[in-house]
Amino acid sequence: MTLLEGTLVLLAGVWAGGINAIVGSGTLITFPTLLAIGVPPVTANISNGIGLVPGSVAGVVGYRRELDGQRARVARLLVASAIGGLAGAVLLLVLPPGAFEAIVPVLILLAVVLVVVQPWLSEKVGARAAARSADVSPELAAHREHHGGWWVWPSVLGAGAYGGYFGAAQGVLLMGILGIGIEETLQRLNAVKNVLSAVVNTVAGVVFVVVAELGLFGSDAEVDWRLVALIGAGSIAGGFLGAAIGRRLPPVVLRTVIVVVGLTAFAVLVLG
Repeated sequence: MTLLEGTLVLLAGVWAGGINAIVGSGTLITFPTLLAIGVPPVTANISNGIGLVPGSVAGVVGYRRELDGQRARVARLLVASAIGGLAGAVLLLVLPPGAFEAIVPVLILLAVVLVVVQPWLSEKVGARAAARSADVSPELAAHREHHGGWWVWPSVLGAGAYGGYFGAAQGVLLMGILGIGIEETLQRLNAVKNVLSAVVNTVAGVVFVVVAELGLFGSDAEVDWRLVALIGAGSIAGGFLGAAIGRRLPPVVLRTVIVVVGLTAFAVLVLG
């Protein structure tokens, strides 16, 4: 790897870390960069996933104020993300490379649609939830209001599996799910999204390292630690920068950014 290539990877890490903190989809920046400098796809995917973990943590720290009062919600959902991330990482290692390629763009486009219609759909879902709450105990009604409908947890698990497998636009998927399923401000849900994404990336990263070091599943997966270090350093700076910018975005602007990034991810995966 030349000095120029290393610089490009570092800068891609900064950009990806910032995008991940605000929306998600930083993989669409770093992964193509690694392929462009000649890194094999599987090695690029694995090294990229591990390298983005520190940036995800930086994004969580940057959004720590928005996490106040959400400990129980986050604790419940991160279990789903951890299970999903583990499943997705294992699937990447054991399934044929093209197994998920057909469904990934569809999932991203669905997430974009969910983000667009989220205000209207949230109002409808909230009205139905309020009607149901009238027939249940106050404790159960409060639980539903804080944690969302029953479908939120398994949906977060599914998003985690997708994130463990590839990761691009994982944040868009999560924002679509959380925005519709939980009655909360977009910025506070974005903080939750950062925690869940960090959990998925960390779990998947641990799986990749163990498999690569022990040679499990008959996999030829390799981790390029030079790439991990460069992406990791860049993503930390980008994560803090992205959080500082993202926290100041009005809801309509944040929603617009999510939609634009999601559509870009869809186009890149379909046309690329």
